[in-house]
Amino acid sequence: MKPVDLSPHQTGATLIEVLVAILILSFGLLSLGAMMSFAVQAPKLAGNRATATNLASAHIERIRANPGGFRNDAYTSSLSYDGTFYNPSTDLPALNDCTYPNCTETSLATMDIAATNRAVRIELPAGGMIMKCDTSPCASTSYGNLWIVWQEPSSMAALNAASSDNCPSEVTGTYTSPAPRCLYVRFKVD
Repeated sequence: MKPVDLSPHQTGATLIEVLVAILILSFGLLSLGAMMSFAVQAPKLAGNRATATNLASAHIERIRANPGGFRNDAYTSSLSYDGTFYNPSTDLPALNDCTYPNCTETSLATMDIAATNRAVRIELPAGGMIMKCDTSPCASTSYGNLWIVWQEPSSMAALNAASSDNCPSEVTGTYTSPAPRCLYVRFKVD
């Protein structure tokens, strides 16, 4: 004779087990969604930084082509970033024309600044720049300090630009919400 088994047999998952499994799965999917959101934005962030690097390099090469303008403080410029986005129908920075024989070191520097401001404004979101020297007036032994400034998309608010970028006081003291991103380049002309 066989012994009688009086213990109940479980034939399926209980409702509580199913709810716990769904809860664990939903937390995993939420984490995956947040990671995907950042992964989609990361190439754009890298693209903006690469664009800023190229614009800074081009402006520094313009300055090196006109060392007299650098020594005369002609390349020192105030902050052109204002936190607004470029509007092609109304917001096109004017280009100054520097043609032979009326082109001087100062007028060439004015044209270079206008061309760089135009490119920064068009190619970066809410782009702007500022250029200072270590000494005033700029001397052949002093260093130039160039900042390219732009605004990242608001979806990247988790990135704290104030702690990760080297923005000048003109930017950090005025523009805090949202905090812009800055690319800082220190260079020497001679």
